Amino acid sequence: MSTTFPNDFLWGGAIAANQVEGAYRQDGKGLSTSDCTPNGLFGEIINRNQHQINSIKDTAIDFYHRYPEDIALFAEMGFSCLRVSIAWTRIFPNGDEQQPNEQGLAFYDKLFDEMAKHNIQPLVTLSHYEMPYHLVTQYGGWGNRQVIEFFTHYAKVVFERYKDKVKYWLTFNEINMSLHEPFTGVGLDRNSSKQQIYQAIHHQLVASGRAVKLCHQIIPDAKIGNMLLGAVAYPLTPKPEDVWAAHQENHGWLFFGDVQVRGYYPTYMHRYFKQNSIELTITEQDAQDLKNTVDFVSFSYYMSCCATADPSLKTKGNILDMVPNPYLKASEWGWQIDPVGIRYLLNMLYERYQKPLFIVENGLGAKDKLETDGTINDDYRINYMNDHLVQIREAIEDGVEVMGYTSWGPIDLISASKAEVTKRYGFIYVDLNQDGTGSLKRYKKRSFYWYKSVIASKGAVLK
Repeated sequence: MSTTFPNDFLWGGAIAANQVEGAYRQDGKGLSTSDCTPNGLFGEIINRNQHQINSIKDTAIDFYHRYPEDIALFAEMGFSCLRVSIAWTRIFPNGDEQQPNEQGLAFYDKLFDEMAKHNIQPLVTLSHYEMPYHLVTQYGGWGNRQVIEFFTHYAKVVFERYKDKVKYWLTFNEINMSLHEPFTGVGLDRNSSKQQIYQAIHHQLVASGRAVKLCHQIIPDAKIGNMLLGAVAYPLTPKPEDVWAAHQENHGWLFFGDVQVRGYYPTYMHRYFKQNSIELTITEQDAQDLKNTVDFVSFSYYMSCCATADPSLKTKGNILDMVPNPYLKASEWGWQIDPVGIRYLLNMLYERYQKPLFIVENGLGAKDKLETDGTINDDYRINYMNDHLVQIREAIEDGVEVMGYTSWGPIDLISASKAEVTKRYGFIYVDLNQDGTGSLKRYKKRSFYWYKSVIASKGAVLK
């Protein structure tokens, strides 16, 4: 059995504009949905055009101004890939303009040029948990078919601008998240009906298909993929009812992959729509647009869960309603740790789609301590990532085609769910406190040196 990863395997990390950049409203940036949830995905929605309040995300870790320093640190670890997102509101502040904001475009030119200096390939997400807030207030978010046109225009502008600099693209971050947080996912009110949410999701899937077609036309040598929140569910018991409940639970998120990879709605969703009195408006053009299928499938993986036919056993997780697995331990934030689950998920997705797979988020959020000598001893993170990477290597031995691995938050950032900086993921510590104080100085954690050795050895140092 091979103890190393393939030579062309892409190693790196993943960040999102709204969690690292800061520079709130700077250089022409418009107001985004992320700006309007200053306390995280599940916090209060606040129109910040009307209410002058502060959010830790407004400055975040100031990546907007400090990116050369951070890219140099990523290069020191040996990154060959960095997943970033473009803030849609830096390019089109309101979302419905014809002409883009040149200052926003210029920022990403500089960012991609800096990455190129260090031979780091960008993997760029077009929409990562944010959209122009103006499209929500004036058009009704993705519930309005017009938003497809606005997104397509945005995608065309950035493809044409960065066609020589970016060869790996993703359409929407964790697209299935809209079922759990419709404001963040599709710009809808949280009390929206299933009918409204699935129609908005349909518009987003059509927009994704159009973006794939544009990418292939404008950048023929590029690859564009979709991105799923990989929330794999096991049956809680061998009871047939629990096995079926797990099957149904997995259908809930695999549906998004099925449409984006196969180009049409799966039959099981027809029954689901019928049972829930959902009638989607799908035009002939929509059906054609959906046929523009992705080149690869990417996903995040943090934990698995269980499913049961007994509703009384469900508990409220951080993001999803989850049934805990009695055989697994959990992180400080209650996320159950299941390295074997990533091997299972990789095999499941590859057997289903026969497309290359890309793990674009995986990591451990924890409370790290900066010692007086400037060190951070995060052996718990090393153990977590070691165990997951071993299972990824096993999946590759199983025959799964894996393009690469970008750990979530290679530098500490602001968490999406609750806008916490105390929940740290990075190999690099950022001196920042929850009240916004701190020098923003960067420190290398013990995991920084460990990850560097993993990449240099192509995984041979994994235990």
